[in-house]
Amino acid sequence: MSTTTSARPAPAARLTPAFDPARLAHELAAVTEHEWERQRTHYAAGRIGPDTPTDWRVLPLRSPGGDPDRTDPGGPGPDDYAATDWLQQLPYLRQILEAIPAPLNAVRLLALGPSAASQPHCDPKYDLRRGMVRLHIPIVTHPGAVLVLDGAEHRWQPGEFWYGDFSREHLVRNTGPVRRVHAVIDALFTRELAALFPEPWQEELTDADVLFNRQPAPARRPPATLPPVLALPSGFMDFGHDTPLEGPTTTVRIAERGDGLVLQWGESRFALVHVAAGEYRYAGWSEQRTLQLGNDHLVLHARHGRALTSQHYPFPAAASGSPASA
Repeated sequence: MSTTTSARPAPAARLTPAFDPARLAHELAAVTEHEWERQRTHYAAGRIGPDTPTDWRVLPLRSPGGDPDRTDPGGPGPDDYAATDWLQQLPYLRQILEAIPAPLNAVRLLALGPSAASQPHCDPKYDLRRGMVRLHIPIVTHPGAVLVLDGAEHRWQPGEFWYGDFSREHLVRNTGPVRRVHAVIDALFTRELAALFPEPWQEELTDADVLFNRQPAPARRPPATLPPVLALPSGFMDFGHDTPLEGPTTTVRIAERGDGLVLQWGESRFALVHVAAGEYRYAGWSEQRTLQLGNDHLVLHARHGRALTSQHYPFPAAASGSPASA
């Protein structure tokens, strides 16, 4: 295990390139003929919360399984993220998203109504040490629409491209007369994405304690034999903590489903995404925790920033036959 200590990067950075605000606004008009649903929260255990009482409405553009009703940001679960039908009506924004050099999770249009405000809060998973980031492209705003991030006020303008460290305390409020609409993009942090940050950030990130993810690689066939069950630490399925290799052991099953793999833990199923060399991360999560399949063993990897810890688990001797199917 290696450790690195360094200063925490600044809470926000404007990225390159900038985008055409007129084209973004024109496309927005095509999807505002109906009232959007209110935002919901996604909890670590996969439970989706009720509608937020704030006038904070959402149009999902990428969601788990491409579900157009998922106004929450999602997380690890049975389905990977996919485009919803709404994204097909926004060709310019779709082009922008396709050019972002990082795996994307949820992408949503978020509209904060006049006189609406959120409570101060933190979103811990969007931490560079966990390898996950939240990006913003403002589309409609007003001087009265303010983001307060880590104690500083921000008024990002249409067409700009921003990163914010939303693991820090923040709130949004809109005292303007119009809805403030942003495209909000959840992504995994990669070295290619880091190249879009300003030059001072390039220097900071050289020494910063951040987790760089790899781009997904084509899946390969799993080993011819997968054990029917494995005893893994319960922390590996607990996404609210940064200690995935800790906790009492619990029984899980890894099975084939279509052209991918799924991890089954009790009633919960988690789709897995191939990264490289038989190593998989959870769909909807970063390489903060991965599992690597060998012919007769499994390796669990836990990353936090630049630190890496691994544990080996041999397959039970009784494992035989073909991989199971989910």
